[in-house]
Amino acid sequence: MFVILLNYIKPLSEVDRFVGEHLDFLERNYSSGHFLLSGRKEPRTGGVILAKAETRAEIESIVRNDPFHREKIAEYEIIEVLPSMASTQLAHLKTA
Repeated sequence: MFVILLNYIKPLSEVDRFVGEHLDFLERNYSSGHFLLSGRKEPRTGGVILAKAETRAEIESIVRNDPFHREKIAEYEIIEVLPSMASTQLAHLKTA
């Protein structure tokens, strides 16, 4: 499991120009089963995505397809997480 942190490095006016494409990117990855949860940070300085994949390389490949990455609108931090505890609603995500 991975947490992907996006930090905007361009003004919100640039972010807003590509939000539609970014939402399409999110929808494709929800459909593929890679993305589990996403949302913007408050204040609006970036976003967070909870994702699952077999490898970090797979997540890195997915991130490269984000229009925010293509347009150099955001920087990305990818954090691998090995869930060992979860609420009953998320117990299916545990790896240990």
